Amino acid sequence: MNNPIISYNNIISSLGFDSATVVDKISKKESGLEKIIDQDILDRPFYSSMIDVGLLESSYSKLGTRQKYTKLEKMMIASLSDTLKSFEHPLNERVGLIVSTTKGNIDALDPNSSFNENRAYLGELAAQLKNFFHFETEPIVLSNACVSGVLAISVAKRLIKQDKFDHVFVVAGDLVTQFIISGFNAFQALSDLPCRPYCQTRSGINIGEVAASVLVTNDHSLAVEESVIVMGDASCNDANHISGPSRTGEGLHRSIESAMKEAAISANQVDYISAHGTATPYNDEMESIAFDRSGLSEVPLNSLKGYFGHTLGASGLLETIVGMHSLKNNTLYASLGFQEMGVSRPLNIIKDTTEKTLNIFLKTASGFGGSNTAVLFKKLNS
Repeated sequence: MNNPIISYNNIISSLGFDSATVVDKISKKESGLEKIIDQDILDRPFYSSMIDVGLLESSYSKLGTRQKYTKLEKMMIASLSDTLKSFEHPLNERVGLIVSTTKGNIDALDPNSSFNENRAYLGELAAQLKNFFHFETEPIVLSNACVSGVLAISVAKRLIKQDKFDHVFVVAGDLVTQFIISGFNAFQALSDLPCRPYCQTRSGINIGEVAASVLVTNDHSLAVEESVIVMGDASCNDANHISGPSRTGEGLHRSIESAMKEAAISANQVDYISAHGTATPYNDEMESIAFDRSGLSEVPLNSLKGYFGHTLGASGLLETIVGMHSLKNNTLYASLGFQEMGVSRPLNIIKDTTEKTLNIFLKTASGFGGSNTAVLFKKLNS
């Protein structure tokens, strides 16, 4: 069986409600981050990328349903509806659904929420999506900290290779809420300015919200212009600390090495790295060590957190979609906010939108609990 490909895709974000619009704004170095003043979320201003509720309602209303859904459900429904619109096969037992999120409808636990607190269960979120689209199969919920979005692609690929499904839809999303912002604030990880991944002057993380979706399929006739082959993937837990990454980059390094082994490529064949880059001191330093150990220090690299902030369980999927379009457009997009190197190992940070022939890119992610995932993608029409 051929390796699966990623086909139809959509991004719902502060930069736009379709992938092409979002990528175009990234190419112009436009950020979706803005200063937010909302005492119900945090007692001081903070930077975030948040989806305009009016625009979301307008997009969602076009679907013609009157059932009541949460904000996150509307985001994910709007995204997945766009991804599904060109899929002409029935959603039968050969079509799977993976829902990727870290906190789901956590806002349902707010005392002022109009939804039952049971809505906060991740399984309930998945059930709402299944029922809305009438999938026949039970959805799979994937919640493994901040690697969830890219790990979902790995799981989809493996399910297809094991002949469990022919097609798997992956939808990911997370919200900016008081619960999430207060948590990162308690870690003293929030930046009071737009984040600067890998930069000497970085001062912490921004949190954003987004929904994204893709189709992973073994049917290459469903390919679109930006389609990529899922070449190889791997995950490794470094078991270092509940919130701190390995100081030696061990888990990420092993993930990269295993993914390259499966893909049967060497480091010098990787054209571009879409890295995690949260702009926190320990994460960025750990990544620089892992990339150096993997022989990738000279490969052009960016973090997209300067455009969206960290979108948690959706970040890996969101950034994979941008990487697909990067390959299609043969264009490297700037790592927004970077000014001067702030990690101990050399990295080839992309400073400006640059045209370059691209064929293979590496997507990495690392998260709480020591989780690390690496996936290699190849341009389908290369």
